[in-house]
Amino acid sequence: MSEAFVTIARFQYSSEAQIVKGRLEADGIQTFLKDNITIDTDPLVSNAIGGIKLKVRAEDEKEAKEILKSIKAYALDDNGDPILCPNCGKNEVELYSTIDSFKAFLSFFIGLLTFTLPFHARYKYICENCKTEFPLK
Repeated sequence: MSEAFVTIARFQYSSEAQIVKGRLEADGIQTFLKDNITIDTDPLVSNAIGGIKLKVRAEDEKEAKEILKSIKAYALDDNGDPILCPNCGKNEVELYSTIDSFKAFLSFFIGLLTFTLPFHARYKYICENCKTEFPLK
């Protein structure tokens, strides 16, 4: 009888995939990484081939997805507490940066030309549950 593996997650870098793989294996779930050697050899092809695929046995899929959901890291404030969405109150909030003004664009462009980090960046948070965007004050 052949065991079917299903893809439960994709990662751009093998280090991320190895960490999650280790957690799943610690919980007794058999895992398999696909395309990790190809991407370790040439990281630029990661997006072209769909990243590193983390596969588990089909009968372990539900349990593995629950473990993945429990370890997903969301944004934390300076005290280490989860940031809550002002709209729905959930802590499924992630940080992202944006270019939403001329000053931010100019900073990005100068950084691009001089090969330096941008000296002006604006950060916002977005709730994965209700898609509300908000700044942290």
